[in-house]
Amino acid sequence: MRTFTKAVIGAAAAGALAFSLAACSGSSSSDTGSASSPSASSTPTPVASIPELTGKMTQVTVDKGFLDALTSLGLTPGVVGTATLTDGVLSFPITGGNVDYYDPNQPYRPYVQGEIDHEGSGLSLSAGGTTVELTNFTIDPGTSKLYGDVSANGSPVVQQAFLFDLDGSTLKPLQTSGDTAILEGTTVHVSADAAALLNKTFNTDAVKEGLLVGVAKITVNTK
Repeated sequence: MRTFTKAVIGAAAAGALAFSLAACSGSSSSDTGSASSPSASSTPTPVASIPELTGKMTQVTVDKGFLDALTSLGLTPGVVGTATLTDGVLSFPITGGNVDYYDPNQPYRPYVQGEIDHEGSGLSLSAGGTTVELTNFTIDPGTSKLYGDVSANGSPVVQQAFLFDLDGSTLKPLQTSGDTAILEGTTVHVSADAAALLNKTFNTDAVKEGLLVGVAKITVNTK
């Protein structure tokens, strides 16, 4: 990131934001730094900052193994709200958020801070007379976790549950196009919390922690 010119530093931040998700540069949180941050008085100036994300998309190319697992459980995937599922690709519009990106060579941690919001969209899983909806996703790039609201048959179950782990160890280099930044390659995995919740709801033990959902691609506006 630090080799990018000043002209694309906002895009770099978006990438760091969006996919430091990829800060998920591995399953270890030490990459983005899970250690306690210094006091506010010692907070450094961000290398780059996007105070308000203004849109674009988070997409996940669904892994065949995930679809096979759903089929084996008799679960049918679907989309909620403004989300789409086309040719095996789930798309969730980015509706807001912010990001600050600090120099990863300095001790301040996590070096990517903020959130990426996806209000009004989500994923559904149905079997028999039960439909579970996972909606209003929030990505925390500092912890490489994705949270969301959970409902069953239209009734709220829990708000902003920890649903998916994000691993950016296979992240591709940042791409820029005009006023957008694109980061692709972070893998999305079912969290322990989500596995337990789905197993309880659908009366099974077949949903496993760490199950690969797919590979993510995030496109964000940098201005």
